[in-house]
Amino acid sequence: MRINCPLCGERDLAEFHYEGSSKLMARPKDENDTDAFHDYLHIRSNPAGLNNELWSHEYGCRAWLLICRDTNTHEILSIDLARDKKTKGSLD
Repeated sequence: MRINCPLCGERDLAEFHYEGSSKLMARPKDENDTDAFHDYLHIRSNPAGLNNELWSHEYGCRAWLLICRDTNTHEILSIDLARDKKTKGSLD
């Protein structure tokens, strides 16, 4: 898989690190609720189809990227710098 970094151009997947969904999760209010913290830290959805993801160009320019990708085909539909797309409550 090749990823077209907006700053560096097309690069091999090995230069990037998948950081997870770009949808921000709310931290549990009750710090003693271990089940809620377990879910917050470890449980993630695994969608089939379009997914907005956060990636870092770890072995390149170190930029954070928002990538819209089809998880069925790995087709990348869009790539943006995360710093340009921040919104309240979500990076989508």
